[in-house]
Amino acid sequence: MNGFSGWLLRAWYSPRPIWFFIPLAWLFWLLSSLRRATYGLGVLQRASLPAPVIVVGNVSVGGTGKTLFVIWLAAALTQRGYKAGIISRGYGGKARQPMLVTPDSDPGIAGDEAVLLARRTGLPVAVCRDRAAAALMLCSRYPIDVLLSDDGLQHYRLPRDLEIVLLDGDRGLGNGWLLPAGPLRETEHRLDEADITVIKRSGAGQFTWPGAIYMPLLAETAVSLADGRRMPLAEFAGRSVHALAGIGNPEQFFATLAAAGMQVDGRALTDHTSLTPADLQFADDKPVFMTEKDAVKCRSMALPRHWYVEASAHFAESDQALILERMERCMAERRPRNP
Repeated sequence: MNGFSGWLLRAWYSPRPIWFFIPLAWLFWLLSSLRRATYGLGVLQRASLPAPVIVVGNVSVGGTGKTLFVIWLAAALTQRGYKAGIISRGYGGKARQPMLVTPDSDPGIAGDEAVLLARRTGLPVAVCRDRAAAALMLCSRYPIDVLLSDDGLQHYRLPRDLEIVLLDGDRGLGNGWLLPAGPLRETEHRLDEADITVIKRSGAGQFTWPGAIYMPLLAETAVSLADGRRMPLAEFAGRSVHALAGIGNPEQFFATLAAAGMQVDGRALTDHTSLTPADLQFADDKPVFMTEKDAVKCRSMALPRHWYVEASAHFAESDQALILERMERCMAERRPRNP
């Protein structure tokens, strides 16, 4: 990721804020605090939804593993017999009205993460800038026991019964400042209000938070975009490969490939960027790796040398039990009680 975006990210995750953005950061804090207060005081009304809502969000910009966590939680709910639905803003897409998303939806309209969620979970998925409108659409068309919101922590029109906040164990809270002086959407004190804090572990990151649960990511399988063939990532050890990533933290993806023993020529792209055939072209015939989120946008352009890495979230048994116990408790509190 070059140019202004790359410089900004490097500055956000350095020790000091971008000093000339500090006045704007204070203005951002004031406006966001006032907006949240209007909902807390009832000046603005939250939507009324017929099913409990679990919001999976973050307080920093991108790269915290929210989508992989939602995939894991969706599978856990399904195994326990719950009928879950997923809502998302549809970042990177052009949809302006509530839209149902299928595995075959156009990522350019529905958003890359929403299409990925539909493909990986098999659950009903809807997108809209107004996530409450997406939720109402799902509940009107499917028997929904619980709604999972991929992002939306700061979307206060959306009611929530449980808040799960994710952090990146490598980058933490960056320089600790709010946008645009730093990477934070809300101050670190917002973490104290969350029901569960989860820290993604994908490398050697040492960031911690009191009471947090740690989420290792496993990335052990390469999948061919051309024919769906699956191979252990270890099969590419010792080889020189190209890689591209249009995610919140591209360097983390390149580090994953390097940890698998590859010599990586990385091409960092902006998050949610639209991919073109030119983005997939390189002067030689080496394998080209990408994230699964990027892969959903370029299957029609895929060649036999194009691969994506299938990643998944994992938890220690005790942590998994803790998450599910809190989730089921919040759902039980929403169930209608007999008179």
